[in-house]
Amino acid sequence: MSDQPEPPRFYVTTPIYYVNDVPHIGHAYTTVIADALARWHRLLGHDTWFLTGTDEHGLKVQRAAEERGIEPLAHADATSARFREAWALLDITYDDFIRTTEPRHRAAVQTLLERIRANGHIYEATYAGLYCVACEAYYNEADLVDGEQCPIHLRPVEHLEEDNWFFRLSAFEQPLLDWYEAHPDAVQPAGKRNEALGLIRQGLEDISISRRALTWGIPVPWDPDQVFYVWYDALTNYITAIGYGEDEERFGRWWPAVHHLIGKDILRFHCVYWPAMLLAAGIEPPHRIHVHGYLLVGGEKMSKTRLNQIFPADLVEDFGVDGFRYHFLRDQPVGPDGDFSYEGMVARYNADLANNLGNLLSRVATVVAKKCGGIGPAPRPDSPLAAVAADALAETAAAWDAVQPSRALDATWRLIREANAHLEAHEPWKMDPGPAVEAVLGDALEVLRIVAILASPALTRAAPEVWTRIGLPGSPTEQRLPDAAAWGGYPGGLPVEKGAPLFPRRAADG
Repeated sequence: MSDQPEPPRFYVTTPIYYVNDVPHIGHAYTTVIADALARWHRLLGHDTWFLTGTDEHGLKVQRAAEERGIEPLAHADATSARFREAWALLDITYDDFIRTTEPRHRAAVQTLLERIRANGHIYEATYAGLYCVACEAYYNEADLVDGEQCPIHLRPVEHLEEDNWFFRLSAFEQPLLDWYEAHPDAVQPAGKRNEALGLIRQGLEDISISRRALTWGIPVPWDPDQVFYVWYDALTNYITAIGYGEDEERFGRWWPAVHHLIGKDILRFHCVYWPAMLLAAGIEPPHRIHVHGYLLVGGEKMSKTRLNQIFPADLVEDFGVDGFRYHFLRDQPVGPDGDFSYEGMVARYNADLANNLGNLLSRVATVVAKKCGGIGPAPRPDSPLAAVAADALAETAAAWDAVQPSRALDATWRLIREANAHLEAHEPWKMDPGPAVEAVLGDALEVLRIVAILASPALTRAAPEVWTRIGLPGSPTEQRLPDAAAWGGYPGGLPVEKGAPLFPRRAADG
């Protein structure tokens, strides 16, 4: 038995994406953030688990399948495959891709809701209300636009009435407030936490958790004529994937230390209903819920009805995988809404990737070839860039820890900009071969080594390429922070390869 302490655990989830839609850049935005976080925590040596997947039950899916003249599972199979294809395109390194139609998930949902019922928090009653099929959610008339349209999808709601099973959400108003008081950082950023508290303080009503008129869902075990309402099915995926109800030891290893990434439109479900359900089952609520804003196009949320969706493959064709990932991590801070524009993507690509990182690698390799015979010199221990690199590591690490990729990448790129400025100040291309030029170039090569590690959660293709071109064996993803980013790790004496431009400049017209 080893005396070594177990590494910290990091469990990160995306929402599971509804299969009535194909993956667009809004889905990709959340998923790339989760992937970059998982990659960062692997660099730290943490035991990391990254979950994504698809949400496949509910009225929307049943109707979409009927319109196509196919079975709901066939519709779900096809769309779920599209998500996996998109994530493969974007180098998404999930550890588990869960589908709510899997037997393991059906078992977990039934176990969770049975426990909530055994604890006295589920009862039968008649429900009548206004329902948005696109949201799979009920609304009060006061919440509607012009008294008849869903505030999210701007479509008319439907009136539904049937006998359902209800969750006694009203009993959890004070327990939720107590939990939020005891865990002030549970929902990030603070403004979204306050929004969740506002929903709770305005009063919680019991909610319907089953449907009788629907067949496409997980059956209620004590009433097989009904299926669970899709949200109570979907939310459970986060605990299904870590063994809830099947492998309690594994479940205990990973829960509740989870980081949920969600969009603000599903805040109510994740920050009110989900912790209440868990409390009702005797389970600790999630450790962190990180809520981001909408990714807008022309000031509007993406939707099929508005025909303003943009698909990842279209942008990858123009900017590459790294250009896509970098833009959405760097230009869209987690929290507020962000507005996507093609022109903004071109500007960020050219400024940060082509002019900064690409230019640094190109000029260093060129001058090493001319002045050092193509062999990279070692850095100086007392380089003026050493302190800059130490600050960059500290700030980058703090920002990733705070789930702020935009700030993390800005901190890493400050090191790149300082290295470029250092080259401009000393102009090694004008120097004679010898110790002076080797000192400047060795420092720049060490910056490239450190940047390849720090940028690897965002740049899945370019970071390993930088690593290889400066002659290092293995990959930056195999390094372990913080030690790997300490100044002085580039050994010198390695062949440096010039190669093609890492990021060819892009024109604004594509």
